[in-house]
Amino acid sequence: MRYFRLISVFLILACISCGSPYRSLQKVEGTGNVACLDQFRPSIKDKVLYNTSVDVLNHHFSGLLLFKKMENEDIRIVFTNEMGFKFFDFAFDKEGRFTKYFVTPKMDKKAVVKTLQKDFSMILMLQAKGDIKQFKNGDELISSVNWTKGKFYYITDSNCTELKRIENVGKGKPVVVITMKDYQDQLPGTIVIDHKKFKFNISSQRIIENVSK
Repeated sequence: MRYFRLISVFLILACISCGSPYRSLQKVEGTGNVACLDQFRPSIKDKVLYNTSVDVLNHHFSGLLLFKKMENEDIRIVFTNEMGFKFFDFAFDKEGRFTKYFVTPKMDKKAVVKTLQKDFSMILMLQAKGDIKQFKNGDELISSVNWTKGKFYYITDSNCTELKRIENVGKGKPVVVITMKDYQDQLPGTIVIDHKKFKFNISSQRIIENVSK
């Protein structure tokens, strides 16, 4: 009997140690402050272009990443090379539902598509509109948002004036870390996605088109 008690204690401690690194933080009382995250939510009114490079497993892709708001308010995400060859073509509707229109065979793996779906959902902050829980961690404010499988964490400074990083955590450790900075007109100038469990990195720099008067 004592043996089984020890095993039970061990399993409980193991589960705790594998949980979110943010589960023991000081919770901010009251309803989560949606306005804190709203200022960092990419505001796509028409179309936005980024010079982008993608390293996934043993493949390298570079070209243009397009975010475009459609007439039905879907957000279309298309990645092509400079010659217009399409690598992938996705869309999210205003409810956050995902559609895969096309993926080049080299990237058309279930795990890769699921990962891209999650990454762009984090970037567009599609889930960060409802139930948000907030915690204090030293000089950081952590906003926790539920996702289909797990949680997204948006980490800002304590006054919510700077978005430091976005994390998706699994088994107690970040599995993906996203940084978005150099905001202009509520659009990030730089987006970097770093996956920790396997080689899958994306780096994007916004192209600001000159408009002649």
